Amino acid sequence: MTTPDTTGGLLDTINSPADLKGLSLGDLQNLAQEIRQKIIETTSRTGGHLAPSLGAVELAIALHFVFDAPQDKIIWDVGHQAYAHKLITGRRDRFHTLRTYGGISGFPKRSESIYDTFDTGHSSTSISVGLGISTAKCLKGESGKVISVIGDGSMTAGMAFEGLNQAGHTEKDLIVVLNDNAMSIGPNVGAFSSFISRKMTGRRFVNLRKDLENFIKSLPGVGENIMNLVRKSEDSFITFFTPGMMFEAFKFKYIGPIHGHRLDLLIEAFSNAAHLEGPVLVHALTKKGKGYEFAERDPAHYHGVGSFEITTGSPSKDKPKLPPSYTDIFGSTMVDLAQEDDKLFAITAAMPEGTGLVEFSKSFPERFLDVGIAEQHAVTFAAGLVTEGFRPVVAIYSTFLQRAFDQIIHDVCLPNLPVVFAIDRGGLVGEDGPTHHGHFDITYLRSLPNMTLMAPKDENELRHMIYTAIRHQGPVAIRYPRGTGFGVPIDPEYREIPIGKAEILRKGDDLQILALGSMVIPSLDAAAVLEKEGVSAGVVNCRFVKPLDQGLVDIASSSGRVLVVEENIRQGGLGGAILELFNDAGLKDVVVKRIGLPDKFVEHGPLNILREKYGLDTAGILREARGLIL
Repeated sequence: MTTPDTTGGLLDTINSPADLKGLSLGDLQNLAQEIRQKIIETTSRTGGHLAPSLGAVELAIALHFVFDAPQDKIIWDVGHQAYAHKLITGRRDRFHTLRTYGGISGFPKRSESIYDTFDTGHSSTSISVGLGISTAKCLKGESGKVISVIGDGSMTAGMAFEGLNQAGHTEKDLIVVLNDNAMSIGPNVGAFSSFISRKMTGRRFVNLRKDLENFIKSLPGVGENIMNLVRKSEDSFITFFTPGMMFEAFKFKYIGPIHGHRLDLLIEAFSNAAHLEGPVLVHALTKKGKGYEFAERDPAHYHGVGSFEITTGSPSKDKPKLPPSYTDIFGSTMVDLAQEDDKLFAITAAMPEGTGLVEFSKSFPERFLDVGIAEQHAVTFAAGLVTEGFRPVVAIYSTFLQRAFDQIIHDVCLPNLPVVFAIDRGGLVGEDGPTHHGHFDITYLRSLPNMTLMAPKDENELRHMIYTAIRHQGPVAIRYPRGTGFGVPIDPEYREIPIGKAEILRKGDDLQILALGSMVIPSLDAAAVLEKEGVSAGVVNCRFVKPLDQGLVDIASSSGRVLVVEENIRQGGLGGAILELFNDAGLKDVVVKRIGLPDKFVEHGPLNILREKYGLDTAGILREARGLIL
């Protein structure tokens, strides 16, 4: 367990948002610097979402200074930017446990604090959640403001616009804070429009406007016509000088753009928003990675980091040199194959770095598209490409592909289109925890007609699977784990793998271990130990979850004992598929034991600890294998 830092400043006096209220502007500015230092020091050891949280420090301080949480509800979209919020809301003393096993989560979590309004981890949910809470408050007659903080990246998802549309239609009280760290606004226009927005939403101006509206409306016969003209003139004036036209179209009162690191301006803007009725959008311009030179220069690289040296920004030196990651192997394979196939097209959803497609995007920019946080669109866009002869590969993390389940069914599997899904982070992912573990994909994809689903035992086999997938005449999903490969030799030539054909790696008479993906190598290690104990254990690399190799029936019959090992929930996974296969074949007198993840959302923690806890390591496989033999 890591040890706490000793800040010895203002931050040590902040145990709840109430402690902010009496601080001066100068104190708040000093506090922002202390919070940044704390975030940098902690994430340098634990890893985490560094750049986003550094960019939202002043936002968190200003929100908690103006509003009264937890009566006022603050929802952090995704949660990447919520570290300052955690420090302000009573978790300073536990912050050193960030993302460690048994420590605090890297995301907002209701069970962790009354100040965490909603469990987050996936993007673009905050506006819908906020509107739901605001509607409920209205129905219950409760007071209190609702504030949804959403990043500009999350605004690219359709769900965010659905929430905006409904909020504007219902005219419920809702404050949306747009944390914009990418939009470029000229300094003069930006400063002037910020001034106009702040003054036009100030309390005195709003009261005066209400009185004037009431007076004009009271004029007999012509009052409403005059008001319509006034409204049009005001809207034209606001939208001429600000980028708020789109949000005004959704019937949001627009404030901004505001300098997102000027606490005085943020406090004024939030104070103005607090007394406005109906939906309001506060547009804050921030710098991702603010306060840490390396993160400011390369915010994408420092979006989510492992442990690093603060002085250099480089990964910790005590880390050994490791084999390339599955992500790296996928990326280099895509570049190789695209050089030979001008129809190969790569698609990602706001994750070119995370999915390994940066080099592809540079080498083949015309055949690459980052659709933003819009997984549903990515899948259907790929389906459209296929109909014109292209071979799209959609590279998305397992947990995020869940968002496009209907599009996979309706737009890809139903018309049997050859879209390839490169599913990164299949299985457990570690410190990001339950919102990011990819342990449902086998279950949610296996049931789909026309889908071919496979998983490689190592990084070399991943290359051959990609090569195979882009030649298959139908939908294909390849799921592979987070992290490094096993350092196996890489074949110089690509080869097609027969669809639905398992690979017998080791023959055995007493027990058959049927393993998939990341569990194959640990299964081989377990079989080697069993051999020394006098147990003959066979190991099969299933490779395919769908279609399953019918030959597994004969393999199971040869010993009468089968151990299925997968890094997926047991419900509907490979083990279930094998039981169905055996049942349909009328196989009897075979004992089957399944190792997989339980029917629960798995906590955050290092991969080795989680795999040990749930029996997904060599020791766990040995334990279950011995139980079958005895």
